Amino acid sequence: MALFKKIYWLIFPLTLFICLLILDKVFNVDNFFIRTFISGAIAFILSPRKRIIQTQTGKIKQITWIFLKKSVIIE
Repeated sequence: MALFKKIYWLIFPLTLFICLLILDKVFNVDNFFIRTFISGAIAFILSPRKRIIQTQTGKIKQITWIFLKKSVIIE
């Protein structure tokens, strides 16, 4: 989890790049705007979210992701 806390922000660009390659090479989508829109939507859905939650002790930064059961707290 320590590595995930440091590089969670890289998941969106990597997912976007991989989706662009798949749509270009495998599915042969020639229109740049359609390819970018589909890749952006998939990357947005699969990327982790960072939220700031107010608790009794103060504000806490929290990362939630579709593939994690529990949220990760960033300090």
